[in-house]
Amino acid sequence: MFELTKLTLDYLATALIQMNGQFRVHYMNPAAENLFEVSGKSQTGNTLQQIFSDVGPLATAMQRAAANHDSYVEHDLILTTHTHNKLHMRCTITPLPENQLLLEFHPMDRPLKLAREEQMLDQTQANRLLLRNLAHEIKNPLGGIRGAAQLLEQELDKPALHEYTQVIIQEADRLRSLMEKLLTPQGQTRHRQLSIHEVLERVRSVVLAEFTDGLDILRDYDTSLPLLTGDKEQLIQVMLNIVRNATQAMKGIGTITLQTRIARKVTLFKQHHRLAITVQIIDNGPGVAAELHDKIFYPLVSGRSDGHGLGLTLAQDFVSQHQGIIEFDSEPGCTRFSVILPVLADD
Repeated sequence: MFELTKLTLDYLATALIQMNGQFRVHYMNPAAENLFEVSGKSQTGNTLQQIFSDVGPLATAMQRAAANHDSYVEHDLILTTHTHNKLHMRCTITPLPENQLLLEFHPMDRPLKLAREEQMLDQTQANRLLLRNLAHEIKNPLGGIRGAAQLLEQELDKPALHEYTQVIIQEADRLRSLMEKLLTPQGQTRHRQLSIHEVLERVRSVVLAEFTDGLDILRDYDTSLPLLTGDKEQLIQVMLNIVRNATQAMKGIGTITLQTRIARKVTLFKQHHRLAITVQIIDNGPGVAAELHDKIFYPLVSGRSDGHGLGLTLAQDFVSQHQGIIEFDSEPGCTRFSVILPVLADD
């Protein structure tokens, strides 16, 4: 009987968890696995405390449903997954025979997410106009920086030091290319297939060359990720701006983790994508000040007295050109920026 029921539940889009009489996971359907980013088989026999943190309200609701043998709805749940994602949920708990419970989860964040994405689109358009104006002012000095680095390289006696002048030259060339792209209509940018790990490795080498003592940049890569179609220089700038912000917030001392994962059945700006690549940049710094959370992507807004407040604005613009989105959550000791990039059908 259960196998027939399981076959039916496997095809439902609603996230379902079946708990046994001891309040341990008996079954989790694929929709729940996708929502909570866990494997149902690995969670079988676990308690909810082993899947989520802060399950007090949900545990209380389960006890009431079991004691009264009646359905119970918890309308305002905040569940934190093992990947530290906070989910705003509504949960319906239904008693089953043999003291089992069926938990049905409905995300409450989707209307808020759509509103945030629409606001982000409007904001990105305004930011793009400002960035185009700034690009005119930034482009010219880069030629002087590159020329000075070439002259310096000729005067250096130690070949090992040429690595640093090459970083200057390559970064000047890359920034000049970026400025030209900011001044180019969006439709004329050239996207090619690329590996997101090549992008992250370039960023890692640049930042470690800048901060040589006290900074660790760890890799947590899913090497099975598919290729993306995108602008490599733009994506380098996106990741570089986020990593540099984290490094500067930590004053060059701390740990940054670069993590890549695949996401399935993702909706971005009302477009459904079968697959997306999620890049998480996680640092153990002091966190983003609470008053900046709602305006961190605005131009000229910075948490540092010497900051120009353009790094995340530029990152958001480039990610939106790739039909993706940037999200973040932050608290003292853990700040996590997530860059979500869809894998398009042609990829």
